[in-house]
Amino acid sequence: MSSIKNIFDVSGRAMAAQMIRLNTVASNLANSNNIASTSEEAYRPLKPIFKTIYSDKLHDNGIASVDAINVRELNREPEKVYMPDHPKANEDGYIFNAAVNIEEEMVEMLEASRQYQNNIEVISTLRALMIRTINLGK
Repeated sequence: MSSIKNIFDVSGRAMAAQMIRLNTVASNLANSNNIASTSEEAYRPLKPIFKTIYSDKLHDNGIASVDAINVRELNREPEKVYMPDHPKANEDGYIFNAAVNIEEEMVEMLEASRQYQNNIEVISTLRALMIRTINLGK
């Protein structure tokens, strides 16, 4: 089913998933000030869809990780603002702001960053323990 064999695979997959999460946050923040003439044209935030991936020998080794399997648009309505003098205003004088909540995206960015750092710490700790084990035989 999966090629998860050790902790390096677990952390590598997790870091890749968090990188996709950070990419969607960056896209959402970059488009947070976009304006459209219609609700349909307005930018909708992107969110990754995660799936737990289990080792073939889960019951023997207890290994599971995560993959970002898809990225989807949120079905969130953009803000409708009356600005008849704006060049993108529709015939009724309205523009539509991107449906991005900046505060939510900042929290998402901090969470993804922290999860990425946690996986780096796992790999660093494992590496240090492996070196100490090798040095026992010297």
